[in-house]
Amino acid sequence: MNCHIILADNQDITRAGILYVCSQADQWSTDSAEDKCGLIELLKSDSEAVVVMDYTLFDVNDVDELDILHLRFPDVQWVMFSTDLSGDFVRRLLALSPRFSILLKESPLQEVRECLSAACRHQRYICQRMAEMLLAPSQEKQEEDIRLTPTETEILKDIALGLTTKEIAERRFSSFHTVNTHRKNIFRKLGVNNAHEATKYALRAGLVDSAEYYI
Repeated sequence: MNCHIILADNQDITRAGILYVCSQADQWSTDSAEDKCGLIELLKSDSEAVVVMDYTLFDVNDVDELDILHLRFPDVQWVMFSTDLSGDFVRRLLALSPRFSILLKESPLQEVRECLSAACRHQRYICQRMAEMLLAPSQEKQEEDIRLTPTETEILKDIALGLTTKEIAERRFSSFHTVNTHRKNIFRKLGVNNAHEATKYALRAGLVDSAEYYI
């Protein structure tokens, strides 16, 4: 079966592992995208590819941005392949389209093979660990149990004040990628999916003065 797999993952060991799995399959070809612009260019050439993406490391901000990519390339199969994905994030993603599959980096090699094979057949795949998490009784996230690092707290304040990821990176003399990773970790810890929800948390927690916010 011909299958074009695009790796949207900036972790060398992950790329090497996926390339190894793909090399064992007949008629599977691979490409790598370093960033979102590179991914879009590859998808323009093959709008029916399978994209294996580490959401936590790639420069895609949230579910809404993934939805835009999906709408632009509706025939692409998306495999979210990450270390840590929140149940709420996955539920939103799965509700968008059956073309999203979920695979955790702790998954055994057999599940990785099964997931990629399913994606090449245009079928959804959810790894066992994530399926168990989705089926488990939901527990409300308590604000007092949330533990942000000092850096995450400062970045959350900047997000609440309306700064973009690029502006925060420039202010902190950090790379866009570093700030974007912090942003995703903040959203995961808070159990939110966008800057508006994160801002509401920051206001409730007193991290940002409401007068400062409405200036």
